[in-house]
Amino acid sequence: MSKTKSRTAGCIAEFAGPGELLKAAEKVRDAGYKDFDCHSPFPIHGMDEAMGEKGSMLGPLVGLAAFLGGSGALLMQWWMSAVDYKVVIAGKPFFSYQAFFPVTFSLAVLFSAGMAVVGMLSMIKLRFHHPVFYSERFKKASDDMFFISVLSDDPIFSEEKTQLFLESIGGAYVEALRVDDE
Repeated sequence: MSKTKSRTAGCIAEFAGPGELLKAAEKVRDAGYKDFDCHSPFPIHGMDEAMGEKGSMLGPLVGLAAFLGGSGALLMQWWMSAVDYKVVIAGKPFFSYQAFFPVTFSLAVLFSAGMAVVGMLSMIKLRFHHPVFYSERFKKASDDMFFISVLSDDPIFSEEKTQLFLESIGGAYVEALRVDDE
């Protein structure tokens, strides 16, 4: 029979509303924490700046993919109709760009959508089971509660100091997130 060990995966604190959560996020960022997250039932304007998040490169990458997809489609159609297989149809020019627009637009959309999915999946830190799910109070996060979680992976994380810090910035119901190791 094996015993399961429990380890601390982080700390979580509840805040009264979106304004308090925003101010607390700034204080957590200013204290030097890097591996923390804010949980809210709705988006809060300015939260990215409060957390110290940098802008995403996803938009420019998607734009570049759309440009390359559209340019590639136009180049491919030009090559096929004006260079590789020249056929005069009803006196139209070999490079009739008006007829090429649907395929050009479709490939631009296809490439940009593909880059958005691949880029998003490569840039996010996807966790299939986050330690906050061990907290009973966190179950109300999608209804009407606001939380900050600091994970133990953070370089300056200390269970006692982090709990005291979260309490000092207005956090209520501060608790350690315990995870059972098997």
